[in-house]
Amino acid sequence: MKYNELEALLEEGKIIFLTYGGFLTQSLIAGMIDALEKEVRSNDLSTKISTHLFTIFIELAQNMMNYAKAKYGSDAERYAKGLIIVGMDSDPRYYYVISRNIVDASDKAKLTEHFEELEGLDKESLRALYRAKRKAGKEKHHQGAGIGFVEIVRRCDAFEYTFTPIDTEHYYFTFKTIIHQPQESL
Repeated sequence: MKYNELEALLEEGKIIFLTYGGFLTQSLIAGMIDALEKEVRSNDLSTKISTHLFTIFIELAQNMMNYAKAKYGSDAERYAKGLIIVGMDSDPRYYYVISRNIVDASDKAKLTEHFEELEGLDKESLRALYRAKRKAGKEKHHQGAGIGFVEIVRRCDAFEYTFTPIDTEHYYFTFKTIIHQPQESL
């Protein structure tokens, strides 16, 4: 995203609560959570919306951080950077969390398969899948495309994802969640 694109978002009423691009660490994520808490309070968000935003933000940020540590060791400078944005669009009013990081071709295939499975599930089916995965304990966060993405999809109203080629083995993986403002709050 270019600066003029960010300015255009702000002018269109797309309020940005938090934007970060670069290497992620646990202490940096904790600092961003503090900043996000202040934004949530100053914008008087409902408990439900803020809980969903925090959960999704934490899951995506930790996924990006853990994936980079596990995958790129010596190539971390080149491939371990991430981008995360939390904001609101005012017309119609909804909240979003967007993340972007680099994945390799094998993880692209796993993620695509996992998301295609999740796209067809309603909230009750997602809840049942989440409980089954927790009970089984098979898919831990550090293994990718597991229970964390199920939790994210449970908490958002819609999600979309894209893979943009970088080279023959790597892709920018962009994941966007949307949380609608409840009707009674409008």
